[in-house]
This record gives sequence, structure tokens and C-alpha cells, in this order.
Amino acid sequence: MEQNVATQLVGASPWQGDAVSLVDAFRTGQRSPIEELDSTLSAIGSSTLNAFSFLDPEGARQRARKADVSLPFGGVPLGVKELDSVLGWPDTDACVIFADRKATHTSLMVERVTTTGGANPIGLCTASEFGGVNVTRTVLNGVTHNPWQHGRTPGGSSGGSSAAVAGGLLTIATGGDGGGSIRIPAGFTGLVGLKATFGRIPRAPKVKLGNLTVNSGCMARSIRDTARWFDVCNGHDSRDPLSLQRVDNWETELGTFSDSLRGKTAVLAPNWGGAVVSPAMWTQLDEYGRRLALETGLRLVEIDTSLPNMGAAWSISGMISIHAELAEHWPACADVLTPEMRAGLELTSGKYNAEARAKIESRRVLLNERMAEIFNAVDFVITASNPDVAFAAEGPLPATFGGIVGGQGNNGKLTFPANMYGNPAISIPCGTLDGLPIGLQVNGRHFSEQLLLDLGLAMERSRPWALVAPHSPH
Repeated sequence: MEQNVATQLVGASPWQGDAVSLVDAFRTGQRSPIEELDSTLSAIGSSTLNAFSFLDPEGARQRARKADVSLPFGGVPLGVKELDSVLGWPDTDACVIFADRKATHTSLMVERVTTTGGANPIGLCTASEFGGVNVTRTVLNGVTHNPWQHGRTPGGSSGGSSAAVAGGLLTIATGGDGGGSIRIPAGFTGLVGLKATFGRIPRAPKVKLGNLTVNSGCMARSIRDTARWFDVCNGHDSRDPLSLQRVDNWETELGTFSDSLRGKTAVLAPNWGGAVVSPAMWTQLDEYGRRLALETGLRLVEIDTSLPNMGAAWSISGMISIHAELAEHWPACADVLTPEMRAGLELTSGKYNAEARAKIESRRVLLNERMAEIFNAVDFVITASNPDVAFAAEGPLPATFGGIVGGQGNNGKLTFPANMYGNPAISIPCGTLDGLPIGLQVNGRHFSEQLLLDLGLAMERSRPWALVAPHSPH
């Protein structure tokens, strides 16, 4: 990572390296947590990205003054995705209807990264309404912009988190991925985005299991930041009965799996999930994927990677929790919802029944069986994180490369299989196209996160990426 850590001018701007190097700077006295916080708050105040919906400057200053920099993220300013909970902070779901609601608890991941990890939560990063689409533009918060190009989206639903981290406002932020909401914005903004094996980080307390697709994680600038995050935040919690037992040493073991990778098999899948990917983008990703295979000793093979279509039944079930949340407010609130949420609720209202439920489960079985067949044949599926570069920040979703296809977003077709099956997948920055970042998505077998991180590390070392968008308006 040494070649990626930006030279710092103390007090000039927020830290432009990764979070690990910022902690090192705290420990050596090159920078202090309060200096970093003040720089961060100043940058947010002058930013045109609209990456934050709420700030807690006084609370953050109190925490910065008492920061224990011996902890893994000691004193590091932390952005919290708007859909995560922090006791006493707004709990809006990015929806006007809940603009005045306050959180009654703190999510376990935030609790772990702030107590065990020592990070300093400074505010809430914007998200798409209810986390429902891959553009961060809501009636409540307005439009969030991509730091690589104003007027383009940073994606969603973790759009504010990705804009803040890639835009140089802070080094790390929370993210969540129920259908690609970590990997999609990571690909659009040039960040690392790991969706881990389902249950790796508990979603406690008061977890709603729903469709069993949602995963917690982070938006990060580097592989080692991502590994450290999971070292701090993973491990079973009895309030989330599906959470996994704790694992350790992902950061310290980075780079030790080269022998394990050599000889493993991978398939290049430009049409993963039935998606339609921009030919120009795939030309570049194909080259990066082949180069990565050559450098790590992966053996590229050709197999059938076709997947069954989940269809509209899954979209119907995904709206059930939103219907329940809005309760008596619906349908009177229709005019103050984002267009995508309003259309989804109107389309699916009253259609969730025993027949729909049975169809969902039968299609889940088909997908799980097919994914198992594929991962019995290969170790990794290499594809795109997004079908094209970032589209307009205002929307609408593009009709072809970023839009809705058959009831499921074209972006979601690339990312959703891993959510459904529960296997890990990572988005790795792979250069730019037309001046905008693109990401290579690597899917692995369940519990193979350390192999995915080492693939990302190999890319990071051979083709280092910009940790912050060049000329970002902060």
C-alpha cells in the first residue's frame, strides 16, 4: 500500500490516504484525531457532493478529544449509512414520512467499529429511499453526486457513503448490500466493496430477516482497510441467529494465500445473471480479469454460467417490508416518495399471496442449485460490478445498461445472485472509462473472503488505483 498513500499536509484537508495509514499518522503524532475531524467537517461544509444528511459535530469533537489511537480505527472519522442506526440520531430510511423519527438503538456493526474499533461516528451518509434503488436521489435529501464527475450518480443504496469516501471527505464509511448496494457504488466511484458471506457481520439488534439477502459492510479505499473492518466487526451475535461464528486475522494474513490461489479455476462471465454489459466496459474488464488470472496463477476455463430468472415474484416480496413500514401512511404518501418506490409499491400492492410466496421459494431453490453447480465447477466467477459507467445523478435509471430489465435492475442482475445464494463477492477498481471508474466483480464460494481479498491485493499492487477521485470538489 505504500505507493497508494497520499502525501499529507497537516490541517490542509482531510486525509487522502486510507484509514489504516491515518491511524498510523495518529500514532506517530503526524496528525491528531481532532485535527482530522476539523478538516473533515470543514470539507463537508464546503462540499457540493451532498453526501451527508446529518452531522453531529459537537458529539464528534468530544469523541475525538478522547480517542484511543491504539485501537484499530482509533480516532478515524466514520460516516454511517443513513439506513444504519445510531441511538438518538435520525432514523428516516431516507423517506420524508419519517423525517422526524429518531433511532432507539445503535446497530451492532456501528457499535463494534466505534467501541472495539475506536472509530468516531460523525454523521449519516445519504442513501436511496429504503435502500430500494441504485441511485441516491430522494425527496428528503435531494441528489448525491459522484466525486469523479458532478452530475453522475455514486450509485446506491450506499451512495452517500461511497461519495464521501471517494470524494476525500473521510476515509471509511458503513455500507449495506441487499442486492448490490456495496458493490454497485464501489464500482461507480473507484472503491473496494466486499459483500461477505451471508451472516458474516450480524445485523443485530432487532434484526428483520426478510428475504435473507442483506449484508453489512463498509465502503473503503483499500484492501487492508476492508480486511481490518471485518476483523473488527465480524462474529456471531445471539440476536441474529443466522450470523456466523467469529473469524480472525484477515488483515495480518493478507498476501499469504498466493499458493492457495495458484491453480484455482475461474470463468469470465460478461453476461452474469442475464445482464447486458456495455461492450466497451467489458473489453477493459476482460483484459483486467485475464491479467489478474495470469498474475495469481488462476486457470481460466469456459463453462455455462447461465442462471434462472428470479422474475417479478422477488420484486413483489421485496416491497412487503416497505408496505409494512409505511403502514397507514400508504397510499396517501405516494406523492412524497421517490418515483421508483412509488411505482414499485403501486405495482406490487396486493400481489403478495400464498402463490407468490411458493413461486419465490421455488425460484430460490432453482437459483441455489444452479449456483452450487457453477461453484462445483469453478472457484471464481469474474464479471462486472456494473453494466456501464455511472449514469445521471438525477436519474432516471437508464433503459439499457443501468435500467430495469424484467422486473429486476440490470445492475442488480450482476450483483443479486450473490445476495440470493449468500456467497461472497468483491468489487475491485479497474481503471476508468470515459473518465469514470469501473469495477471488476469477483464471486467466490461461501467463506472464501480471504481469497477474494488476496485477489484484490494482487490487483492493488500491480495496478494501483486512485484512493480519492482526482480533482474531487470535496
